[in-house]
Amino acid sequence: MKARACIRKEYGVIFLSLALFVLIYVLRNMDVLEFPHKVNSIIIVPRVFTDPDMNRSFCNFQPLSREEALEERFLLDSIAWPETPLVSLEQTSDPAHSNFTILPARGGGQWHVGDQLEVMIQMSDFKGRPRKSGGDFLLARLHNRKIGAGVVGQVVDHLNGSYSAVFSLLWDGGAQVEVTLVHPVEVIPVLNRLNSEQPDRIYFNSLFRSGSVSETSICNVCLHPTQPLCNFTDVRTGEPWFCYKPKSLSCDARVNHAMGSYKENIKAEEKKLFQSGVNLKVYMRSSGPASVTVLPQKEDLKEFDLHSPEKAGPYMSLDYANNILLTSRFHGPPIRIVVVSASQLRYIANEIDGLIGGTNTVVVFGIWAHFGTFPMEIYIRRLQSIRRAVVRLLDRAPGTLVVIRTGNPKALSLTISLTNSDWHSWQCNKVLRAVFKGLNVHLIDAWEMTLAHHLPHDLHPAPPIIKNMVNVLLSYMCPQKGV
Repeated sequence: MKARACIRKEYGVIFLSLALFVLIYVLRNMDVLEFPHKVNSIIIVPRVFTDPDMNRSFCNFQPLSREEALEERFLLDSIAWPETPLVSLEQTSDPAHSNFTILPARGGGQWHVGDQLEVMIQMSDFKGRPRKSGGDFLLARLHNRKIGAGVVGQVVDHLNGSYSAVFSLLWDGGAQVEVTLVHPVEVIPVLNRLNSEQPDRIYFNSLFRSGSVSETSICNVCLHPTQPLCNFTDVRTGEPWFCYKPKSLSCDARVNHAMGSYKENIKAEEKKLFQSGVNLKVYMRSSGPASVTVLPQKEDLKEFDLHSPEKAGPYMSLDYANNILLTSRFHGPPIRIVVVSASQLRYIANEIDGLIGGTNTVVVFGIWAHFGTFPMEIYIRRLQSIRRAVVRLLDRAPGTLVVIRTGNPKALSLTISLTNSDWHSWQCNKVLRAVFKGLNVHLIDAWEMTLAHHLPHDLHPAPPIIKNMVNVLLSYMCPQKGV
C-alpha cells in the first residue's frame, strides 16, 4: 500500500508540473490567442493588440486582483480591432470613391415611424477599386435639421469592404442620411502604436518651489526612468502619477500641475492617413437618394466665486430657497487644461468616498478625453478604481443617484487625431459601459446625442446639445409619475 501511495504521489507531482507548464505557456502566449466574434453570421477573428507585459518597464501599473486582471483582459479583447498593415495611400479607403445606398422599405412599401431604415455602405480605394477587407471607422446618422431631430445609425462591419447602418425611425417627415469616414482601418495600428510606445508624447509640468528657489519638472502617468522620479501615486486609489525629481528641491515642494506640450512623433507616410477633407472625418456621397420621407406611425401599432481657474474648478452654486447645493470639479491628472494647484487635484474615487449619499444626493461624472494618448489599461484601471468607490457608495446609501456622461465625437485635425481620436473615444465609451454594466447607474449618452445632432462635432458640444444632456439628467432626477 505504501508503494502505491508513493506512486500516486509521484504521478501527482508530475501532473501538477505539467499543469503549471501549460498554464505558464498559455499566459506567455495570450497575446497571440484569437477570439471569435460573430456579426451578422460573419465570423470576425481580430488579433488582440494588447500584450500582458507591454509597457511594464515604462508604465508602472499597480498589481490587480485576479478578478480585476481577468476583467481588464476581457475588456481589452472586447475592443480589439481588425489589424491591417500600412499600405500606400492609394490602397486605403477613399470617401470620394466610396458610397452608401438606402435599401427599399421592407415589403416594398413606405417607411413609417417605428420602422427601421437600412443603408448599405461600400468602401473603395483611391483608384476606385472596392475594398476587400473591413476595419474602417465609420459614423452614420439620420437627421432632420428643420425640426432639430436626429438618430444614430448602428454600423455593422461585414469584413469584406461593405458595411450596414441601421436607423430607428423616430419622427415623421423628411430624414437625411449622413455617413462619415472618420479613419481608414490603416490608422488604427498607428494610434495603438503611439499609445503603446509613446504615452508620454503629451507631457505635463509641475512647479516645485521652496523659498526663492523654484524648478519646473516634467510629469506624467508614464515616465522613462532616465533620472530619479517623484512618486505622487494616490495612496488610496493607486492611480499612478510621477514627476522627474528637481535637481535641488525635494518632491514635497510640488506646487501645481499644468499642461506641458505635445511631441508629434509620426512618420511621413503615416501622416498621409490624417488629411482633413481627404480621409479624415469626411462625408461620403450617396449612390442614389440620400433622404427618405417617413409617414406617421401606422394605426393599431401602439455660483459662489471661489476664484477657481477657468475650466478646472472647483465651482459651487447654491439654490437657498430650494435647499440645493451644486459642486463641480475636474478629475485627477492627467489634465491638459489650465494650471491647477496641486492641493486642488482630486481623484473621482476619493471624492465619491467622501460622500454620505442618500436619496437627496446626485453624483454625475465623466472621464475620457484626457486619456487619449495612453494605453487602454490606464483608462480601464481608473474606471475600476471609480467603480469600487461607486459600489461602496451604493452599499452604504442605496438611494444615491449615480449618472455617468459618456465621451462624444469632436472636430478632428492631425494633432487631435493623434492625441484624442474619435476612435479612441469610442473605445473608451465601450469600456466604460462594460465596466459599469450591472450597477445601478444611469448614462447620459453624449456620443449619440452629439452624433445625431446637426451641429458640428466639438470636444465641448454646443449649448443646444448640452441642453439635451441636462434634460436627460433631469429626467433621472425627477421622473414623471407613473413612468
